[in-house]
Amino acid sequence: MSDASFHDGREAPLNLGALEAEDLQVISTLVQDAVFPIHEMSWRSKERRFALLLNRFRWEDLSSAEKRGRPFERVQSLLVIDTVLGVASQGVDRSDKDMVLSLLSVHFEPGEEGAGHVLLTLAGDGSIRLAVEALDVSLRDVTRPYLAPSKQAPDHGA
Repeated sequence: MSDASFHDGREAPLNLGALEAEDLQVISTLVQDAVFPIHEMSWRSKERRFALLLNRFRWEDLSSAEKRGRPFERVQSLLVIDTVLGVASQGVDRSDKDMVLSLLSVHFEPGEEGAGHVLLTLAGDGSIRLAVEALDVSLRDVTRPYLAPSKQAPDHGA
């Protein structure tokens, strides 16, 4: 009998949580270059929950796709931030219902006693700032992967 190897694992949908800033860095890396129509953004103030339905590039599959010469993929994922006390945005025209936004990063700015702000940085100088009672973020894939429409990996230039 031998030890299990990486290749013995099966590909499964992501289901991750972050309660600390270090954990949020992992989620931020995985949602980089995710795109979403503005109407797929929801804040439920009574539930203190902010959610985005993202079309996420599958960064975790990049090297496998490149090695095997298969197409790049995206997957729809739900990014949920809980314990939200308030939401503010900058550079986002919420009246343009056809606007598609691109998420660059998710960052936590700590405050006092575990509270702080979750900052969603968008392409084009936009941002969404969420005041939170505590850091509580989850990322869950909700569909099967699909071929990336561009058939390319996002490229930020060198």
